[in-house]
Amino acid sequence: MDDSTQPDQHELHSLRLENQRLRKINAALIERVEAGSAFNAAPYAAFEHSAALAEQVRERTEALSVAMAELRQTNQALMQANISRTKFLAAVSHDLLQPLNAARLFTGALLERPLSEELEPLANAIHRSLQDVDSLLGTLVDMSRLDAGVIKPDISVFPLSDLLDNLATEFHQICEAEGLYFDYVRSSTVVSTDLVLLARILRNFLTNAVRYTPAGGRVLLGCRRRAGGVQIQVADTGFGIPANKLDEIFLEFQRIKPNPALQDRGLGLGLAIVDKIASMLEHPVAVSSEEGKGSVFAVLLPLSQFEYQPYLPDRHQSSDQQVLQGSRIWVLDNDPAICTAMQSLLQGWGCQVQTAESSAVLQNYFASEPQGPDLLIADYHLNEPDSGLTLVEKLLQQYVASSAVLMITANHTSVLRQHVRNAGYRMLNKPVKPLKLKVTIAHLLRQAMDVSDV
Repeated sequence: MDDSTQPDQHELHSLRLENQRLRKINAALIERVEAGSAFNAAPYAAFEHSAALAEQVRERTEALSVAMAELRQTNQALMQANISRTKFLAAVSHDLLQPLNAARLFTGALLERPLSEELEPLANAIHRSLQDVDSLLGTLVDMSRLDAGVIKPDISVFPLSDLLDNLATEFHQICEAEGLYFDYVRSSTVVSTDLVLLARILRNFLTNAVRYTPAGGRVLLGCRRRAGGVQIQVADTGFGIPANKLDEIFLEFQRIKPNPALQDRGLGLGLAIVDKIASMLEHPVAVSSEEGKGSVFAVLLPLSQFEYQPYLPDRHQSSDQQVLQGSRIWVLDNDPAICTAMQSLLQGWGCQVQTAESSAVLQNYFASEPQGPDLLIADYHLNEPDSGLTLVEKLLQQYVASSAVLMITANHTSVLRQHVRNAGYRMLNKPVKPLKLKVTIAHLLRQAMDVSDV
C-alpha cells in the first residue's frame, strides 16, 4: 500500500469518531430539551388552569352582581307592595268600613221597630245582604292583615266564661232567627291566650255551624278538659263533610258545598283564617265529621299557669234589655250618619242618647252635666288633632267623671287594644254588629253597677 494514503485513512477515522461523538452530544441535547419541555409543562398547565378559574370567577361575579341588582329590585317591589297593602288596609279599615258601619246600625235600628208585612221581608233582605258584605270584606281584610304580618298576639289571662257567655248570647239569637236550637255548656276555666283572636276562631266555627245546619237542627258550644289544657268545641247536626274533603277545608278558597241547594256566598277563607290564627297562637285545631249527621270543630287551649282573680262580682240577674232601659249614653263620632244611626238604634233599646260630632260639643255636655253619662261611646279616628281615646281621657279627668267607655275603631292592632285596656275601657271594631253592640253595652253597664255597689 502506498504511504501517501495513510493520512487520509487516519483522518477518515478521526472524522468518524467525531461524528459519533457529535451524534451522542446531539442525542443528549435532544433528550435534555425533551426532558426540559416535559419539566416545564406542569407550570404552564397550572397557569392555564388559573387563567380559566379567574375567568370563571369573573363570569360568576358578574352573574352575582346581576342577581343582586335583580334582588334589590325585587325587594323594592316587595316593599312597595307592602306599602300599597298597608294603604289598602287603611282605606278598607276606615273609608269602606265607615259607611258599612252606618248601614249596619241603621238596619239594626229598623229591625228593632214593628214593620208592615210588606216592609219586614225587605228589611230582612237588606240586613242579610249587609251581613254578607260585612263577612266578605272582613274576611278579605283579615286574610290580608295575616299575610302582611300586621296581627300580633296579645296574650292575657281570663276565664273562658268572659268570652263564651257573650258568644252564647249572640249566637243564641242568631240560631233562633234561623230556626235552630242552640245549646251552651258554660265553663269558667281560666286560660292564657289572645281573647280577640280566639273569638275570631270560635266565630268562624259558629258561623259555619249555623250556615251548614238546616232549620230544626242543633248547634252546641261547650268545653272538654284535655291533658294539659281545655278544648272548646262547636258541634252541629248539619250536612257534614265528606271524609275525602276534610284535608281540604283549611285551604284558601276551598268551599265544600254539602247541599246543591245551599246558597253559600262565602269566599272559602274562613277556615284558612282559623288555621293561620291557630298556628300563630300554637293552638291545635281538630275536626271530625260524618256526612249527613254533622260536624265537630275544636281548638285546644293551654290552661293558665297564673291564678285569675276577678276584679268585679259577677251579676247577671237582669236581662240585657232591663239593663239598657233608661241608661244615659253619649256618642262621639265625627260622621253625622253614624251619630244618627247610633241614636236611632240606642233609643230603640230604651236608652237616653245624646250625640256629639266634635269634642267641643261633648265638652258642652260635660259642662252642663259634670258627672257624665252612664256610658260614653267614642270613635277613635276623629277629624281632630287628638284621637277619641285621648279626648275621652282628658274630659273624664277634667270633670272627675266615672263613666264607662266604649271605643269604636277600624284599627285592629294589638297596640291600640292594649292602650284601651290599660285605660280601663272596652273596644269594638268596625263594622259594629248591633247585637254585639247591645251585649257589650249591657256588660259595661252591669260592671258600672257592680262598682257602684262595692
